[in-house]
Parts: sequence; C-alpha cells; structure tokens
Amino acid sequence: MSTQLWDLRVDKVIAELKEGRRGDSRKIDEYRKLEVIRGIGENADGSARVKLGNTDVVAGVKMMVGEPYPDSPDEGSISVGAELLPLASPDFEFGPPREGAIELSRVVDRGIRESGAVDFKGLSIVGGESCWVGFVDIYAINHDGNLFDACSIAAVAALLETKMPKLENNKVVKGEYKGKLSLKCRPVLNTFAKVGNVIVVDPALSEEKAMNARFSVCMMDDDGICAYQKGLSGSFTISEINGTIDTAIKNSKQIRKLL
Repeated sequence: MSTQLWDLRVDKVIAELKEGRRGDSRKIDEYRKLEVIRGIGENADGSARVKLGNTDVVAGVKMMVGEPYPDSPDEGSISVGAELLPLASPDFEFGPPREGAIELSRVVDRGIRESGAVDFKGLSIVGGESCWVGFVDIYAINHDGNLFDACSIAAVAALLETKMPKLENNKVVKGEYKGKLSLKCRPVLNTFAKVGNVIVVDPALSEEKAMNARFSVCMMDDDGICAYQKGLSGSFTISEINGTIDTAIKNSKQIRKLL
C-alpha cells in the first residue's frame, strides 16, 4: 500500500478512536478471533499455527543435543528465532534478520524464559557435557498486526506439543520419543498500542501504523508478570500501565483456554 493511502487510513483510525470506535467494531480491550492449530509439522518435535484475525504465523520446535553454557553446566536451553517472510508483508525482505525480527524473537524468548515455564535443569543430559537445546523457529505467513502476541502464542502452543526424542549413546534416535516436554506454566503475551490518548489491545495493522507507543506484558497462570517491553517514542502513565495489566489478566485467562 502506498504511503499516501496509509496516511489516509491512519487518519481514519485516529478519528474513529477519538469517537470510541475501532475499524473492525471491536471494543478497545477485545482481541480478534484467535485460532490455535496444533501438530502442523510432521518433521518438527512440536508445532503450531496461530491465526489472530488475519495475522497468521507458524512455529516449530526441534530438540537437539548440544553443550551447556559454561555458567549453567547443569541446564539445557532454548533459542527463539523469528523470520518475517516477504510473503507476509511488502515491508519484509529476504536477508539477515532486521531490527523488528530481532526484537520480536527476544520478546517472545524473554516471556517464555522468565516465566520459568521450561525446566532447564530437566534438560541436562550429562552435567557439564551435554544437554537438550530447544530451537523454536517462528515464521510470519501474513502480517495484519500484532505479530508479538501471535508469535508468542504459537511458540507456547508448539512447546506444549513438543515430544522429547529418545537417546541412545547420547545420540537422537530418529522417529522415536520418550515422552513430552513438560511446561510448568503457560505464559501469555498481551500487546497494547497507544493511538493518541487511546490504548487498544491486539492492534490491527492499521492501528500499529497509527500508534505512537507500544506496550507488551507477559502474564503467568497465577496472574503474575514475568516480562514486559515498551516500544516506540510515546509514553504511558502509571495508571495507563495499570489498566493494561488489568486487561491482560482478563484476556490471558481466555487465551490460555486455547493452549
């Protein structure tokens, strides 16, 4: 879409929100329709596809044997990577990960890691020598706003489906498994966009184009906060942040039912 057309759409979004309306008729604290499809990849140890409105992403998990980090010799690890495919948006290009993809993968990784969902000590194989490393790869298929939440939900759903490969002589036995990866909780990321003085949850692409600040908060099963991220140059007041957290608690409970 041309810059001029986006400018017109942004003006419309701002005008509608001033009147308390969103372009797709949602309430300001309401998510788009969410669909979680599990087991989409035969060659992955765990996989999921998430459709959030017209935003569409897939995530796959592969468990591999690696070496533990020197500062945590009795723990395994995970690595989250996000790829913004050109087929998802005309703004995305092939090549090395850009700033947006790096931030996206880090926010998703932090929410999972800081929640304590993965028992890293349980991923140790031989202390100081070998461990399980979970590679979580996320791909955007269509971008219509809020890739943060869509990718986070897909990553958690894929981890919940992940089967642990069987080992013999410290080598993976292809096609054989010994059980599932155990997750202690199901962290849910909630992203908010501030457009003018109005804050909306789960921003569609047109709302993202109009926003001047972004706030993402990851909620745990017990309503505790495990991670958050502020983006763009705009700001939030303390009361606005408290309001987003209240909304995140409510919406996370509903999203978690689909995981």
